[in-house]
This record gives sequence, structure tokens and C-alpha cells, in this order.
Amino acid sequence: MRRYGRLCVLAVLVAMIGIMPPLGLAGVPGTAFAQPPTPPPPPNPTNGDLQQSKATVAQRAAAVASLTSRLAGLDAKVDDLHLQLTAQQEVANQAFVDMQSAQAAADAASRKAADARIATAAAGSAIDNARAQLDAFLVAQFQNGPDTGPLGLLTSATGPQDLIDRAGLANVVAAQQQQALDSMERARVAKANADSLARAAEDDARAEADRATRAKTAADGAVATVQAQTRAQIAQLQQVQAQRDDVNRQLGAAEAADAGLRDQRARFLTWQQQQAEAEAARQRAAAAAAAARVAQAAPSGGPARAPVRASGSVATVIDRAMSQLGVQYAWGGGTRSGPSRGIRDGGVADSYGDYNRIGFDCSGLMIYAFGGVGISLPHYSGYQYTSGQQVPVSQRRPGDMLFYAEGGAIGHVALYIGDGRMIEAPYSGSAVRVVPMRYGGLMPYVTRML
Repeated sequence: MRRYGRLCVLAVLVAMIGIMPPLGLAGVPGTAFAQPPTPPPPPNPTNGDLQQSKATVAQRAAAVASLTSRLAGLDAKVDDLHLQLTAQQEVANQAFVDMQSAQAAADAASRKAADARIATAAAGSAIDNARAQLDAFLVAQFQNGPDTGPLGLLTSATGPQDLIDRAGLANVVAAQQQQALDSMERARVAKANADSLARAAEDDARAEADRATRAKTAADGAVATVQAQTRAQIAQLQQVQAQRDDVNRQLGAAEAADAGLRDQRARFLTWQQQQAEAEAARQRAAAAAAAARVAQAAPSGGPARAPVRASGSVATVIDRAMSQLGVQYAWGGGTRSGPSRGIRDGGVADSYGDYNRIGFDCSGLMIYAFGGVGISLPHYSGYQYTSGQQVPVSQRRPGDMLFYAEGGAIGHVALYIGDGRMIEAPYSGSAVRVVPMRYGGLMPYVTRML
């Protein structure tokens, strides 16, 4: 992010040494700073006055140049700190996603174990029924005495025909006894199989629960680390901001020492405000036009059509992102349906009240943009980086995702929209914006989803 205050001071320096040519405004071809009106001729000074004036101007010019250089460094450091904090928050996003996946697997394994326990109970009931039938058969045999058994029936026969009849009855009794024994054995085998499946399912459930516990421990550790780093960086950020405020005060004092500098600064601030208002108007118009195109893509008076990938999909993705220009940043915010309430991070996001804001973080904005063409993305920029085709950044084209890393870990994502520009949700306290593409920390590949 550039600070217009620095440009003001540079313009003052150029004016003081009398060389102020028209300067092009970066990213806006053909635009130039307005040439300040020529002041009325001053009284004719003596040679001594001229020499004294020249020395004074040179001294103040050097002081202002030094202060301007310090301001530039401090402003850049503030931006860097904000982006580092965003990267740390994305690490916490990764831990939360991993924890949720492990917990889901543990829940599925527990349900499977419960089903297996039901099957085991059913097999146990089958054994009980078979045992009851066998017991009933044996009790009947016992109560009827030995004469009803196979041997008793045969030995008590009164003649040949009676013997044949009694032999047939003995076979029936023996078959019934064998059937009862077979039922008991089948029930035992079913019970053993059910027990084996239940033990395996319970082992799986314990393993998945273990993994979920480890994932939660890792998530808690990641969040604690982010919170500790965030506290340290908040303190550093406060120091940097205090230094910047002090340098601004010094710069103000140097400018106040010369009425001409104050006039020049007022003219520049007026121009700066005009430029900012014009840029805000352009962004509002772009957001409104994109929102209109997004709304036109859905049937009037009814729910939005199911997204379909087509040749116009890239335009749809960019339009959906552009329609959210100006929407505030909220860490953890953003779904396929639009901005959503942020979540707590225990640090910077909380200090800005992101948990009470409806908005997007960087990866949440990508989820919404690509959700319009039926593409689901995880809520973590590191996983988004590997979600599609990776193409060298030199071959980027509109609709590609740009990724930024700090210390080798991806911590930020933006959407390339063409002409060297990108749209992003940068950090807490900011809003969705279009900015020139940054190269510091840029990953060597873009991710292409379409």
C-alpha cells in the first residue's frame, strides 16, 4: 500500500528546487499531477538574501527528504506486519479444517461400532433362542423317560411291524435332536463373527478418536502459537505506529516553518482527496456493475440457478468478487452464499471485532467467487493453492488465484483480474479492494480452476 503523504512531501521538494515536470499516475495512463499556479513575483532580494534563502531551502529540503524516507520505510513495515498476521491466522484455519475432518472420521467410526454392537446383541439373542429350544427338547426327553428315546423305542417292540414303526419314530426323534444341536452351533458361529466385527469396529473407532484428539491438540497448539505471535507483533506494530506518528509530527513541524510548504501541502491534499474520491467512485461503479451482472445470471423472483461451468465462467468468478468491493474484512468470514460473520482468533482479528463483523477473509472471498460456478474450495489458502492446475505466474490470466508466502508458508490469496491488478480481502480493519499486483512474497505458480 502506498501512502499519499510521501508523495506530498516529494512534490514539495521538487517545487522547492524548481523542477516540477508532469508526472504520470501509476496504473492510470495519461494522468498527470496538476502544475501549481505560478506565484506572484517576490520582492527583488539582495545577493545576501538570495544566498541565505538558498541555504535555508537546501537545509530544509534535506531534512524533509530524510523524514520522507523514514516514513516510506515505516509505512511498508506496517503493511508487512498486517500481512504476516493474516498468514498466521491462515495457519489456524488449516488446523481447524484438519480437526473437523478427524472428528468427522471419528464420529463415522463410532457409528459403525454401534451398528456392530447391535449385530452382536442380535447374535447373542439367537444363541439364547437356540439354547432354549435345545433345553426344551432335552427336558421333554427326560420327562418322557428312556422309553421315548431311540433305544427304548426299539427294545420295547412287540413284533416285527411294531419294530419297524418304532425304528421310524426313533429316526424322527434323532433328527429333531440333531436339528436343535445344529441351530445351536449356527448361532454360536454367528455370535463369534459378530463379536469379531464389533471388536474391529471398536478398534477403528478408538483409532479415529485418537486421531481426532491429536488433531484437536495440534489445532489448540497452532491457535496458541498464533496468539503468542500475534501479541508480540501487536506490540511491534504499536511501536512502529508510534514511530510513524512521531515522524509525521516532525514532518508537520518542518512544513509549518514555511508558509509556502503549507500552501503546497494544502493544494496536494485537495488533489489527493479528489483522486481518492474519483477512485472510490470508480470502484463503486465497478462493484455495482458486477453485482448487476451477478444478479442477472439468477432467475428473477426465484432461487438462483445451479451454477454451471461454461466459457463465461471466468467472468462470473470475477464479477462475483468485484460485486463485494468495499465489504469489510472479517477473519474466518465468507461462504459460497456471500459474506458471513467472522470468528475469534484471540489476537488482531478480535481487537478489530471481526467476530462481530459480516465480511470476508482472503480465502473466504475465493470461496464465494468460485462458488458461483460450482467450484467448492476449502477455507484455507494453503489448500486452495493445490486445488487446481498450477501454472507459472508469468503465464497468469484473469481468473487465476495468486498466492503469497511468508517464511515458506502460504498466508494470503488474491484473484487476478487482468491488467496487472488483483482483488483481495487483505487484513483486519480493511475491506475488499482492487490493487496493483504485488510481487513481494508471490508464489512462483498461480492456481487455475477454469
